[in-house]
Amino acid sequence: MTNHVRIGHSDVVSGPLGLGTNKVGGHNLFTGLDDQTGIRTVKAALDHGMTMLDTAFMYGLGNSERLIGQAIADYDRHQIVIATKAAQDPAQGLRPNNRPAFLTAQVDHALQRLGTDYLDIFYIHFPDSDTPKYEAVGALQRLKEAGKIRAIGVSNFSPAQLAEANQDGYVDIVEDAYNLIDRQNEQRLMPYLQAHHISFVPYFPLASGLLTGKYRAGQTFSEDSWQARQANFHGDRFAAITAALATVVQPIAAAHQATIAQTILAWYIQAPTIAVVIPGARTPEQAMQNAQALTVRLTSQESKQIAAAFKQLPD
Repeated sequence: MTNHVRIGHSDVVSGPLGLGTNKVGGHNLFTGLDDQTGIRTVKAALDHGMTMLDTAFMYGLGNSERLIGQAIADYDRHQIVIATKAAQDPAQGLRPNNRPAFLTAQVDHALQRLGTDYLDIFYIHFPDSDTPKYEAVGALQRLKEAGKIRAIGVSNFSPAQLAEANQDGYVDIVEDAYNLIDRQNEQRLMPYLQAHHISFVPYFPLASGLLTGKYRAGQTFSEDSWQARQANFHGDRFAAITAALATVVQPIAAAHQATIAQTILAWYIQAPTIAVVIPGARTPEQAMQNAQALTVRLTSQESKQIAAAFKQLPD
């Protein structure tokens, strides 16, 4: 699959599948990470058709960006779409800061860590409580005009904050939570995005692994596990999700000689409301497995079946 998407009003063009890099150098977020494995994971993603690398200052407090900079040193920079994010202010205990001067400085810091002279996409990672959002985006627009960034994004903004940020029409892209079992943004954000020609990138597309098919009906989790704190892994909701994967997605995956995860990713790739899907990977092998989703071509009927299977999940 070779289709490409244009990001918002910008001239950035990306393939439909990218790499989420919070497990590349994100030692503050995950245990057991190895930097050299992270570099190899980035290279494997690029070598297998993923053109977007999605990172952030908060992924290792700059370490992910530094590792990506090392990984891409031998690649054609113009064939890679680098998206990074910032807002967390080390001087304020990592609380969000959207002030223009802070964001401007963060772009410069990111450029240095990544070893590049421009960012394809820069997102305000989280909104703060007091900066007018149109002023924050206005600072990014000046950086865009200066050639330091090519597209302007926001992440984790409420609909009202997004509308304020986009009052001058400068926002090109939004990154926010969305997957087949967490679909509130279909009504909450997507109508506004479509009306204003703003691209959408979902994070958590595989729902923390739940949509990969690795969990089984009736499986239980220890009280101290992270799954125990998430409603998706309990009771009737967990049973309905695992049943949908086994009875609907698995037969479709088998017909395409694909895994459940690849089939779910293919669904996002073909969804008209989604620009780029960015699953994470801890190892080169995981990145290569995800890249195989580019070869899965779902029929219209199969896409509808998958969407319907997760539409009416119990709370």
